[in-house]
Amino acid sequence: MSRPFTSWDVYKAISDPNRRIVLDLLAHGEQPVSAILVRVELTQPALSQHLKVLRKVGLVRQRRAGRERIYALNPKPLKEISDWLKHYEVFWHEKLAQLGEHLERTHGPRKKAKHVSH
Repeated sequence: MSRPFTSWDVYKAISDPNRRIVLDLLAHGEQPVSAILVRVELTQPALSQHLKVLRKVGLVRQRRAGRERIYALNPKPLKEISDWLKHYEVFWHEKLAQLGEHLERTHGPRKKAKHVSH
């Protein structure tokens, strides 16, 4: 009997760059495995393994159309990750604002570039 997936499983699944590429491709709409395969640098067995992991954690759905398997993105499991990351957006906005203030103090106000017309 398999255990239910947890949010940790989703984090692990998206930690792999190849899986993120697959998710990015599926964000544009559902695609058959053959279409995904020509856009990634993976063998068919490697792609199948990545799709299996994404399916297990609920990030993709699969349906059959004749002999082909069609995959679609299910973004719902990414919501928890997105919500968690929003907490850190405030941190980065504050740090970048502090950096801008520091640069203005040490180097003076930023000068705007002049637009040169041709």
